[in-house]
Amino acid sequence: MPRTHSLSRSRSFILITASAVVHQRAVAEIRMSLKIHLAEITADVIRKPIRNIYLRVCPLTGAVRISAPERMSIDAIHKFAWPRLGWIRKQQSKIREQVDENPYEYCGGEIHKLWGKPYYLKVIEKEDTPVVYLMASEIALQVRSGADQAQRGAVLDAWYRTQLEQVVAPLIKKWEQQLSVSVARVTVRKMKTRWGSCTPLTRAIRINFDLVKKPQRFLEYIVVHELLHLIEPSHNQRFIALIDQNLPQWRYDRDALNFSSQR
Repeated sequence: MPRTHSLSRSRSFILITASAVVHQRAVAEIRMSLKIHLAEITADVIRKPIRNIYLRVCPLTGAVRISAPERMSIDAIHKFAWPRLGWIRKQQSKIREQVDENPYEYCGGEIHKLWGKPYYLKVIEKEDTPVVYLMASEIALQVRSGADQAQRGAVLDAWYRTQLEQVVAPLIKKWEQQLSVSVARVTVRKMKTRWGSCTPLTRAIRINFDLVKKPQRFLEYIVVHELLHLIEPSHNQRFIALIDQNLPQWRYDRDALNFSSQR
């Protein structure tokens, strides 16, 4: 999941006025969420009370999402998206290349991030218990002599997990109190398609491991988002109202997180 390239928002987020393509007939029944097919590509369409139509390719998964006005017809949405099929394929190809390559060899001089801040990796070979130290501008990775790439990566990942868990715990406690909810279990996982997830029935929360490499405000956004699902399981208007009330800047955090590709 680590990424070494960035996809600028200007290239992966297209804005076009909807007035030229809005269907003129009244729509008796509006489906708020559906899918359309563009050749081999499936795009999720979300209808919202907005004036413009937006298309983006998520840099985390390559998924295509279209946000469209509530009364825009399927034909109009399709006509908007079809000319952009080549651009979509190009973005997805870049994402596949980023996913397929292994950007880290865990050698000295590499840049690794913690809470959005870049650090140089310093590798120390020592016949002692493997450990990681955080320094002013470096992450010092102490491993035994001869440790291979996988072993070095495992030591660093274990340290990252500890850093994330130490920050997640007080955030969960803070928002449990503020939202009057109770979480039964929190787990940190490496997930390919989500930054977090919630199972309201069991009150279980899952947090994406790679959030430890992002600014902490993104982690808080995910924590609040998932805890609110204990109150409202779906992404309906009630959920939107709740997150607006508790985290007014959530849209900015969501977009910035989704468009950041350094994993």
